[in-house]
Amino acid sequence: MTRGLMTVLKGSLKSVRDFTALEGINAEELAALIDLAETLKDVLERPIKKVPTLRGKAIANVFFEPSTRTRNSFELAAKYMSADVINFQSSGSSVEKGETLWDTARNLAAMAIDAVVIRHQVAGVPGLLADLLDVPVINAGDGMHEHPTQGLLDLLTVKAHYGRIGGLQVAIVGDVLHSRVARSDLWGFTKMGAAVRLVGPPNLLPSELEAPMTSNLEDGIRGCDVIQVLRLQHERQTSGAVPSMREYRERFGVTRERLEKWAPDALVMHPGPQNRGVEIDSEVLDGPQSAVLSQVQYGVAVRMAVLYRLLGGTHDI
Repeated sequence: MTRGLMTVLKGSLKSVRDFTALEGINAEELAALIDLAETLKDVLERPIKKVPTLRGKAIANVFFEPSTRTRNSFELAAKYMSADVINFQSSGSSVEKGETLWDTARNLAAMAIDAVVIRHQVAGVPGLLADLLDVPVINAGDGMHEHPTQGLLDLLTVKAHYGRIGGLQVAIVGDVLHSRVARSDLWGFTKMGAAVRLVGPPNLLPSELEAPMTSNLEDGIRGCDVIQVLRLQHERQTSGAVPSMREYRERFGVTRERLEKWAPDALVMHPGPQNRGVEIDSEVLDGPQSAVLSQVQYGVAVRMAVLYRLLGGTHDI
């Protein structure tokens, strides 16, 4: 184990069995995880990325919703640390024959799985699963509740760019109502000392969240250090909250011209997948202010850190 990693771990990480939400994690614990992820990121820059940290551990990726970045990054994170991975998807599984989630989880646990990574369309499922199983449960996104590892990688992306999080102005723009990322980001950035604004159409701004809100894009992003752009989630909208994609883009689309006028120095992020030409233009996504690919890269390091923390890696890095 490297001296840097020993310093990160010594006395700074509390014993936590599951990782299901950022809402209940304090700033000290968040900072320790970010520091651990920064250290583990060095592994990704080596010619040979494989380390024996979690050798002998078995991890189940259980996804009841489609995913590309999150599922693949969890799989890579586990494999880079020499763990074995089982990828479970509801399509083509016993779930289609009527097997319940709880029976599926128990069956996986009976196979001597050491941790379960779960994404589910119903909010609260990872927490319920954590109460049911005797192995660590990691939330990879549950309904409109949270996506804690995405929130953590967004924090790491910003810290890597600015060298700090505290004191920054962060705007979360778009479909906040249906976004689990927005909730994890709101709680994570706030705990780390940043000021967060929520920006979007009035009926896509949830009143229960405690943060300044505006439906004026200029007011929302002017002078911000960070802009997190959210995908317009067609699949979760049942009430016609947005009249048309064209109207949404005209009012809330993050374009190069708007950035130049209102937030010329802001770091622009997007959790993906992106609707190019709707909530964000290609010129912005592919431009110099974009941190989208950095988010993907840091996502692997963050998930390595969470797995290491919960599974108690004992081998050298």
